[in-house]
Amino acid sequence: MGKLTGFLEYARKDAHEIDAHTRINNYNEFHIPLDAEDRQKQGARCMDCGVPYCNYGMILNNSTTGCPLNNLIPEWNELIYTGNLKEAHKRLRVTNRFPEFTSRVCPAPCEVACICGYTSGFAVTIKENEYAISENAYDKGYIKAEPILSRTGKRIAVVGSGPAGLAAADWLNKRGHNVTVYEKSDRVGGLLMYGIPNMKIEKHIIDRRVNIMKQEGIEFIINANVGANVSAAELVDRYDRVILCTGAENPRRILAANNEANGIYMAVDYLTEATRSLLNGHPSPISAERKNVLVIGGGDTGNDCVGTAIRQGASSVIQIEMMPEPPASRDSNNPWPEYPRTLKTDYGQHEAIAKFGEDPRIFSATVKEFFVNDEYHVAGALIAKLQPEKDEATGRINMIPTGEDFNVAADIVFIAAGFVGTRDYIFEQFGLASDSRNNIATTDFQTSHEKVYAAGDARRGQSLVVWALREGQDVARAVDKSLMGYSNL
Repeated sequence: MGKLTGFLEYARKDAHEIDAHTRINNYNEFHIPLDAEDRQKQGARCMDCGVPYCNYGMILNNSTTGCPLNNLIPEWNELIYTGNLKEAHKRLRVTNRFPEFTSRVCPAPCEVACICGYTSGFAVTIKENEYAISENAYDKGYIKAEPILSRTGKRIAVVGSGPAGLAAADWLNKRGHNVTVYEKSDRVGGLLMYGIPNMKIEKHIIDRRVNIMKQEGIEFIINANVGANVSAAELVDRYDRVILCTGAENPRRILAANNEANGIYMAVDYLTEATRSLLNGHPSPISAERKNVLVIGGGDTGNDCVGTAIRQGASSVIQIEMMPEPPASRDSNNPWPEYPRTLKTDYGQHEAIAKFGEDPRIFSATVKEFFVNDEYHVAGALIAKLQPEKDEATGRINMIPTGEDFNVAADIVFIAAGFVGTRDYIFEQFGLASDSRNNIATTDFQTSHEKVYAAGDARRGQSLVVWALREGQDVARAVDKSLMGYSNL
């Protein structure tokens, strides 16, 4: 351990955020990294715990704590402190092939599990440390194409180029298999490209990595919607294995009157068009400019809709969240190292507070009815207040109406209520079974078809990018073993 007393001597120091009033004028990333000296001090804060919870991903009380990729966090924190960023990158790459992604969009369950966070309330800046290692590696040329010296002759199709698909393709290509990735959209990246706004991950970051993967021999085919304009049967015939990393793309809809009115959109469609218009340099066909915006859903996607709408020039933004407002600090039934179920105010909400003077969120509420005008375009909504009630038979907490209703104005609505499984045509075209959550059913990542495997959100349901990367590695190992009889991945 480099600095035995580092966690006592140095306070946590985060990267500087560009202020909300400035950053809402563009779609750029808005964190300014620390300089080398301050970053070394942050690495020195790592305690080198005897049992480091940070590097072991667990599901505790239905949430992730610790790193699902099992990153060697204490090791590369020490290497940051000693100034050996090249070796730190080597240690990081042992477990994480895409640190430039996770250091931008991961909610950092590793920091939740950090003992510094438990003892002092200020975890080590693990996510920002990872960012520093990754970007330094690109700047110094440590990350570059590494040609594959020999090939196995096995051919594998990966359907979907989100984080799970990219990870599976990368690991299998390193093993020497010939990998082709099919992406239904016009750009590679899946969720990373179109599901997450540019201000969280600028899209040249994805292109930078994909270009390296292409140089290493991975083939990418875009505008290829397998099961629609590309035959599923053809893939099964042409390839030794097919891996489905298609995501859980069925959005949860709001069962309220007039929910099919014009001006009501699924959040993923809105965010996709916003990013596509930014990259192509044309106005978005779905715009919040000079409109009263209603966002339904209080999670990360809802927050992304808030931030995007503000950048488009929304007149007002309201965000509806069904669950009660979380407490400011942990309750006794939510101990460390569980993920803290506490109030989180994210970047979009901070921007709404800065622009409109108040938090956009209304907790314990749901839409009862959408109001429409003569052209069947949304004009507002009737909101029902809710309260928690325990079901004595099951022990579950249900949210029930209080009888208190109120109206809100809305010229445009974005539904960010999560997802309910894989698109039906995937099951139909490949003849696969689904599980109880409408995800692709698998045994050790293998589906009911001996040549077809599944991973990521398509297999486990809506989850974190870091879990998708882990699933990509695990499915690559399973496929490799099925082809070669063993796996060294």
